[in-house]
Amino acid sequence: MIIFGTRGYLYQLAMLTLVCGHCGNPAAHTLRKRVTKFTLFFVPLFPIAVKYTTQCTFCGMEQKISKEQADGLLAQPQQQEQYGQQGAPQQQAGQNPYQG
Repeated sequence: MIIFGTRGYLYQLAMLTLVCGHCGNPAAHTLRKRVTKFTLFFVPLFPIAVKYTTQCTFCGMEQKISKEQADGLLAQPQQQEQYGQQGAPQQQAGQNPYQG
């Protein structure tokens, strides 16, 4: 007797602030990766399907996106973070920017 089947896994990759295409509000969106794996005797062996989705936290609308779009969305916060660290002027100790 051979026992086989599938099992789904859901990974939350990021929380992004985007404008929703359904409700038009700038809201937080969860970027999720859904992986379906083939199982043999309840042991997951290899992925069968991988899907990426974003879900608006304001209205709940879920939208399927491609892997390339998901990679692009994941790269955006890292680029902004790097720019914020390198592009901002550094203050020296003892200087107060609010004094004339």
